[in-house]
Amino acid sequence: MRVSVNKRKGVPAEKEKNDYIVEERLTEMYSPQWLRSTARKTGLVKRERKIDPVYLFWTFALSISMHTQRTLASLKRGYEERAGIGIAMSSFYERFSPELVRFLHECVLHGMEQLSSLPGKKLKEALSFLKDIVVQDSSVIRLNAKLAEMWPATRSRRIAAGIRVSAIISMTGGGPKSVRIFGERQAEIKTVRIGKWVKDRLFIADPGFFKYSLFERIEANGGYFLSRLKSNADVLILSVNAGSGLPEGVPGRHLSELLPEMHHGMLDAVVEVSFRKRQYRGSRSAAAARFRLVCVWDDVRREYHSYITNLPVGRLNAAEVATLYRCRWEIELVFKELKSQYRLDQMPTANPHAVEALVWTALITMLVSRRLYLIVVDGKGIDAIRYTRLRWSKIFVERGTRLFDFLLDYMDIEDGFDKALAFYESPALDPNVRRRRLMGDELAFP
Repeated sequence: MRVSVNKRKGVPAEKEKNDYIVEERLTEMYSPQWLRSTARKTGLVKRERKIDPVYLFWTFALSISMHTQRTLASLKRGYEERAGIGIAMSSFYERFSPELVRFLHECVLHGMEQLSSLPGKKLKEALSFLKDIVVQDSSVIRLNAKLAEMWPATRSRRIAAGIRVSAIISMTGGGPKSVRIFGERQAEIKTVRIGKWVKDRLFIADPGFFKYSLFERIEANGGYFLSRLKSNADVLILSVNAGSGLPEGVPGRHLSELLPEMHHGMLDAVVEVSFRKRQYRGSRSAAAARFRLVCVWDDVRREYHSYITNLPVGRLNAAEVATLYRCRWEIELVFKELKSQYRLDQMPTANPHAVEALVWTALITMLVSRRLYLIVVDGKGIDAIRYTRLRWSKIFVERGTRLFDFLLDYMDIEDGFDKALAFYESPALDPNVRRRRLMGDELAFP
């Protein structure tokens, strides 16, 4: 039996070891030792004085509210309240530097690594040949117009600024595997980096990433891809794997002339596509590749949905391929969570370092939320599906500041009366030293 004292309330409480499971898992994910070491490594802290990287990190991660923006002023107040000290706004503002950006970025990478090492969802037997399913997409974040020179917006009639946050989401891990920041004008297709990491993984591509040369690189690296076929892409059908409602003489015809003759049927075929490879030494050579085409009829929209992939025919049929593409909706939910709950789309600052810091902060909050979510759904069995991540994120935001208190108690970080008094004393001090006051010395007060 462990006896603890609630240092903030002064109420003794007896708790079993398992009662500290949340605090234990979070401090395993981001231990005070790792945070302080990383702060020194990135140059954020050279000598710990008023700024403690442990307080700073958890302030950024958990100082979030359903009803207010995540501003620099609110972060300052959150830090002062938990650390029990007062900091001048100018001093706190100066902390939003390249060193802070590096520190928070390292925290994001560390958190993603920690989550990926945990047991995740298992793919169904039909997909057991895959290590993972990954989805990439990006979202544009509007910034203060003063940052237009650094991050100019795309297709804007007035001066505007924006960044593109690009993320790769793991379906088995349930969270981001990679996140990068680009200028808004960076084309989506140029945010993709295909390499050996894609081997035995399925890459579900957003329409913005549709490019035959990209699909060829994924296949060359031992990976799989799945994408909607662009409406203007006209592929040549070489052979039919399966189909229904098809006219005669399908092989050798192009899809554009075949679809009008199909009677709400289904087509699973091998097709040939032509494209130009990436530029090399000033020239681009022509190339051709063979992929799998799947066309299924949508009774609701009264239209065909066409997909291109290299998934083996023997593993998934046409209907299963179409269903699998719906996994792409997962990344839409991730960006919705980041914007609606963690304020990713609210950047109330013209400081470029603060912008980057707030982007990484939103990601850190999500990673911490995901870790708690896994604790909550663990052992729930069939009921786990009812704990949706978006619904969970709302509860997490509502109670994040309370969690901060629990963490500080667990880490045995005491405030003490002196620190608490300093917290109230410092903001009450008027920074205008020379200002004349009515209740001053001239009124004979001692």
